[in-house]
Amino acid sequence: MKYMPAHPGPSPFFDVGRWLTGAIVALLLFRLWFAIALPMTGDEAYFIVWGLHPAGGYYDHPPMVGWWLTALLAIGRSAWWLRLPAVMLPFLLAWGMWWLVRQAGEKVGGGEGGDERALFAALLTLLLPANVWNVLITTDTPVVFFCFLSVLAYVRGQRDVSPGWHLLAGLLLGMGFLGKYFAALLGLAFAAHVVFVRRDRGRWLQLSLLTAAALVGPAYNLWWNSSHCWSNILFNFINRTEDAGFSWRNPLSFFVSLAYLATPWVLWAMWRGRATVVAANNATVRAAGWLAGVPLLGFLLLSFGKPVGLHWLLAFVPLLVVPVAVVLPLPVLHTVVRWLAAFAVLHMIAVLIFLNLPLSLWKDSSLHAGMVFTIRADVIERQLREPVARCGEGCVMAMESYSSAATLAYALDRPVVVFGDGSFHGRQDDFDTDFRALDGRDFLLLRKETVRLESYAPFFERVDVSSFEIDGVLFHTVHGQGFKYPVYHERMLTRVRDRYYRIPEWLPARGCAFTERYFSGEAR
Repeated sequence: MKYMPAHPGPSPFFDVGRWLTGAIVALLLFRLWFAIALPMTGDEAYFIVWGLHPAGGYYDHPPMVGWWLTALLAIGRSAWWLRLPAVMLPFLLAWGMWWLVRQAGEKVGGGEGGDERALFAALLTLLLPANVWNVLITTDTPVVFFCFLSVLAYVRGQRDVSPGWHLLAGLLLGMGFLGKYFAALLGLAFAAHVVFVRRDRGRWLQLSLLTAAALVGPAYNLWWNSSHCWSNILFNFINRTEDAGFSWRNPLSFFVSLAYLATPWVLWAMWRGRATVVAANNATVRAAGWLAGVPLLGFLLLSFGKPVGLHWLLAFVPLLVVPVAVVLPLPVLHTVVRWLAAFAVLHMIAVLIFLNLPLSLWKDSSLHAGMVFTIRADVIERQLREPVARCGEGCVMAMESYSSAATLAYALDRPVVVFGDGSFHGRQDDFDTDFRALDGRDFLLLRKETVRLESYAPFFERVDVSSFEIDGVLFHTVHGQGFKYPVYHERMLTRVRDRYYRIPEWLPARGCAFTERYFSGEAR
């Protein structure tokens, strides 16, 4: 069945090559500007802390983004530089989609219309909303990068019947897993595609090689976790899932996220052409459909038990471009691109407006204090110079949440510890800070919230508070003199251990620096 319509001839109104060139230039300039103009977010600053402390793994997730940032920080620490992998990622995705559609075109009557369709695939990919505005360097960046390269290697291996390409696909998938656990869903998609779709003779050997290579990443992660309190396991599967349960809002949120990331126009075009997509007898098209569909179905099922973050879908949504670009009539692609381009321009305008809005506009919002803290970090740094000087040499800077502490650490270019029990998020400071060594030292804690001196008095010999105001937000500095480690150990660290470091008996623990440091000799 010839499902790729013949090339209808050049359109006097739509030159896809020029559109693609314009999109590349416009998006490159916009994304570089946005990476410079956007203040460093709390999550990004937290991962920068990872990069400043090179390690085999980290509390929340596997270590890949930390390793990337360690390499980047060796050269510079400007926001645009640290975000450069995220800035350039959409252009890699666009090239990959162009290549995938070229592979599909080669299989159909010599690829009539294939060149133009490949350009459409690249253009559609660039115009997807996340590829317009997402310049954040987070754990999702290496996941998208490695998973997509793994897909390309797998498709090439399927085309060439090559064990070597399948082996590479597995290695890349394992590296994706070292970015975030849900990369494993792509592994399930590979297996499902081999079992239910492929019929080539070498598929079982190739799947075996892919699986063996992919397991290197999880094996390393398990080995590291076994000697580091099983922190990734406790965080991802125990501590953060205590409130998991069914809610209709979660599946609805998943569908909204999918509709936004893929856009209603792409999804509607796929729905209208579903019969043609299903009937398409092309290995590349079917592979892309399965490698996107299985993970997205997995997230849908997961959403019935817990919320699924919009960013979780980023690695798989772009693959929906392949069947759209290959199968749908060219006039439909013209229409879809125009809608996507208009949507992209709206995003750019929204970003420009948002970054130029006065902060006072948010003064009645719960977001106001956090926005001022993030956007005015340079002003806060200047305001803190005098309190830091008064605190004296060896002063320990501290805040009470991972996000705030990391943001302040980036602004001050100095360590900021997390004081208190915090939450199940971002407990990397449990590994990085030894409170025993801080006994007797002076602390300077910055708070955005009201200060109750009685909350701090037990932990210090003396406590005093001063305040300063920025854009209507009152910030407080708590100067604690003479830190009392024994009291902190009894009232805070014991509580942290009981809440976040109770390792299940069935997990074979080879070590846990937190409990060994503070509770050596006590029973597990």
